[in-house]
Amino acid sequence: MDLTIVRHAVEADDGAKKFPMSFLKRHAAAGRSRLSRDLCDQISASLEALGLMTVPMTLPTSENEIVWIIQKDSVLGEAIQIASVLVHLDKLNITQSPSQLLSNYPKAKEGLSRVL
Repeated sequence: MDLTIVRHAVEADDGAKKFPMSFLKRHAAAGRSRLSRDLCDQISASLEALGLMTVPMTLPTSENEIVWIIQKDSVLGEAIQIASVLVHLDKLNITQSPSQLLSNYPKAKEGLSRVL
């Protein structure tokens, strides 16, 4: 599964790009007739290996859906990861200091400090 074209497109658009699932299926497994949960998991793993993440994080199996693909090491990617961690911690009823959490994401911390 070669999704380097996706990585290049994301890089060309400053770290975030919108894709239809039909595009991802066509480039990940052109011979497949439909998007299965297993294929979506394989696509996610391939994107992860390229340093990319998706929003939503669990890819939909409908070819009509649109997803965002984002560079993980960008300010936006790190901000999404922080939000994801906070949601998971909230589900577990665990609170964590924002400064502790931000220390793991230096680009997001720098980007947020410019905005605040």
